[in-house]
Amino acid sequence: MSAMQLIPAIDIRNGRCVRLLQGDFEQETRYDVDPLVLAERYAELGATWMHVVDLDGAATGKPVNLQLIERIGAQTEMKIQLGGGVRDRDSLLGALGAAERVVIGSLAVGEPETVSAWIAEFGSERFTLAFDVRLAEDGEPFITTHGWTRTSEMTLEHAVERYLTVGLTHVLCTDVAKDGALNGPNIELYENCVQRWPSIQFQASGGVRNADDLADLSKINVAGAISGKALLEGKLSDEEIKRFLPSA
Repeated sequence: MSAMQLIPAIDIRNGRCVRLLQGDFEQETRYDVDPLVLAERYAELGATWMHVVDLDGAATGKPVNLQLIERIGAQTEMKIQLGGGVRDRDSLLGALGAAERVVIGSLAVGEPETVSAWIAEFGSERFTLAFDVRLAEDGEPFITTHGWTRTSEMTLEHAVERYLTVGLTHVLCTDVAKDGALNGPNIELYENCVQRWPSIQFQASGGVRNADDLADLSKINVAGAISGKALLEGKLSDEEIKRFLPSA
């Protein structure tokens, strides 16, 4: 079994499983599978965590699909990492009630004092900070915001380091140019992250297309690899998936 854990991803919109290309709501692929049925399949293969994105929540600014997400957790006994729509304390409390870990993205970039206070209050294990990046010509990763439509002047280094004092534990990093494209993850980016911040458990997201990609990520000691499209489209066999699941 690999030390790295494969975390299957489900993106939910209007109660259905979808995938967006590079976060673009206009480039949606719908999959003819019930989210709960899909989650149960991943649980049967041995998954202990699932990454769920509430796309309706991301669009409206507050979680929308909490009842469905609670059902997924209850029926599969998987732990849920939930993102989408957490913009204030009320939406945070709702998300924490439905999931073991809540993903904070734009707010972690724009309101670090608020998010730092939440981490201090609820504990670092309840949060994953999502830092989505685009690489400059010199390879420096810069944070993107607003559904990846804007590239800020903040580097990934700055975004991560201002949370170290509050005990940041989990970071989900997406190279947005890779997301949904099935052209391989940015191994160099994640290797640099792991070496620079060994106290942080990094989750790699974007570009996973096959078992070789997962093996490459495992070699550089990322804590988790999130995969949605490759699993939905059958790019990995059940046996290949099980190699990267802890309870298989």
